[in-house]
Amino acid sequence: MPRYEYRCRSCDDTFELSRPMAESSAPAVCPAGHEDTVKLLSAVAVGGTSAAPAAAPRAGGGGGGCCGGGCCG
Repeated sequence: MPRYEYRCRSCDDTFELSRPMAESSAPAVCPAGHEDTVKLLSAVAVGGTSAAPAAAPRAGGGGGGCCGGGCCG
């Protein structure tokens, strides 16, 4: 289940809730009981390496751009 981060406007506390994606925009109450909260945007980091080497570009034309598409004389 995804975790969402919220900030309470009353006490300035930041907290997380686990809830279904369908309920991600539903109101959240802070741990202190305040209802004036806002959902924060989360930054997602994606990284790593590929197990297979990158494919080499194909030789030959085709597919777009001026010279690859055959529009250059």
